Amino acid sequence: MKVLLTNDDGIEAEGLQTLRVALAALPEIELVTIAPDGNRSAFARKITTHKPLWIEEVPFDDGSVGFATEGTPVDCVRFATLGLVEGFYPELIVSGINHGANLGDDVTYSGTVAAALEGLLLGIPAIAVSQQSTSREMDFRWGRHFQFDVAAQFAAQLAAHVAQAPLPEGTLVNVNVPGDQPSGVEITRLGKRIYKDQLTLQEEGENGRRRFSIYGEDHGYKDDPGTDLAALAAGKIAVTPLHFDLTYEPGIEALSARDLSQLLEAAAPEAQ
Repeated sequence: MKVLLTNDDGIEAEGLQTLRVALAALPEIELVTIAPDGNRSAFARKITTHKPLWIEEVPFDDGSVGFATEGTPVDCVRFATLGLVEGFYPELIVSGINHGANLGDDVTYSGTVAAALEGLLLGIPAIAVSQQSTSREMDFRWGRHFQFDVAAQFAAQLAAHVAQAPLPEGTLVNVNVPGDQPSGVEITRLGKRIYKDQLTLQEEGENGRRRFSIYGEDHGYKDDPGTDLAALAAGKIAVTPLHFDLTYEPGIEALSARDLSQLLEAAAPEAQ
């Protein structure tokens, strides 16, 4: 199986490098690494459309090479599928290991998950892998120390498993690994964050210029059984299947019951 490895923390990040070594050790996998040349955390599905992108080869300690780009995680997936490496088109995308968990509503901000979502958009199955810090915090922003070995081996074995038993069409797997030895693996749904953001004035400058922080600290969560947040808090690896279709099916029926054509008639200019 041809596997693209990418991330949002940058090509030199310890999480990506630990996972790269674990994946490269699998004989059934042909691995290519394309990642940002620096940190692109929380870039979500940002793409670069307004300028050409530099890319360069980066040598690794084992003698292999990867590719670093000034682009985003989504750009990295596009490089792989548009022929940057001759003869290589990914059959699986593995994104991570992210330095910090990507749980619940946070996945919508995540560059790690965004790269995996780009795979789904292109019809390629994907795995996103994130690691909680050793302090076991539940907010991805505050972790500083990580132990990636278990997450890397689990992700590599999951990739090998997917090579033998493909994921359902249009599915990516979002994996979050606890900061210490996992007590098990749980298949979960996305949980619900409780954001505690606030507008705080930090500095005032000339001509009415002001500097604010707009994000609070210590985000909470609803401790609902069966969610990724609850599983990780309990020390389990949370494995959450995601898909790209954001359509809310019950909303179609609810909106169809309304005569929205009347709004168009009201908005249309009167016939001259």
